[in-house]
Amino acid sequence: MPFVNVANDKIYYAERGAASADAPHGTPIVFIHGSGASHRVWGEQVRALGEITRAVALDLPGHGRSAPPGRATMEAYRDVVLGLLDALGLARAVIVGHSLGGGIAQTLALSHPDRVAGLGLIGTGARLRVLPQILDGILSPREFDQTVEFIVDHAYAPGLDAAARARARADLRACPPQVTHGDFAACNAFDVMTRLSDIRAPTVVICGRADQMTPVKYSEYLVAHIPNARLVVVEDASHSVMLEQPDAVNRALVEFMRTL
Repeated sequence: MPFVNVANDKIYYAERGAASADAPHGTPIVFIHGSGASHRVWGEQVRALGEITRAVALDLPGHGRSAPPGRATMEAYRDVVLGLLDALGLARAVIVGHSLGGGIAQTLALSHPDRVAGLGLIGTGARLRVLPQILDGILSPREFDQTVEFIVDHAYAPGLDAAARARARADLRACPPQVTHGDFAACNAFDVMTRLSDIRAPTVVICGRADQMTPVKYSEYLVAHIPNARLVVVEDASHSVMLEQPDAVNRALVEFMRTL
């Protein structure tokens, strides 16, 4: 199983494909998951993008197979991603993030534009306020179960099959509450609405039409303020669009990679 050491933390990642002169697209792509999740949410994307380049999905600290502690700011998580890029010898990559991961990706693009060949912002925004009932409930033993159900109900479309919803519920339960709370705290403090015009990386913004957590208007704002950005709205999908409509997301990402 592949692990790298980043700032003395053991970070797990999954990968497929190889970026080389023989690959259809030489620029690697790195996927960053959202709050309380793991690299597993990117399974379909890693398989599809691994056909054309090196595709990597990491577990953020404290998530999945990566060692704790978690982090509580976008900048701290950004530094982990930078450490991963360095450890894997990736001078530049396309950075794709979902929700929290999208905030991390934007933070990286603003602070280290030389490391970002392109951005994929999925179910995210330039500001990510979190409901107090989530921030408070995730740490409350009495309210934890109810909070998990609330998150799953709002992060997935009603039509998502029962097995997928069960996996989402299990991932949230597996992540230590303090780590998930740190994720949501990072989101709640995140705001780059006035800085988006400084992003120079080509960008694709993808969202589900029925997203309740980061509505389509969040994605429209990103596209209106990031130069060289385009919008893909996926029908019959909610916040976890990459799980609900993986083929549509894969098509959008493959096309984006080929236009870089």
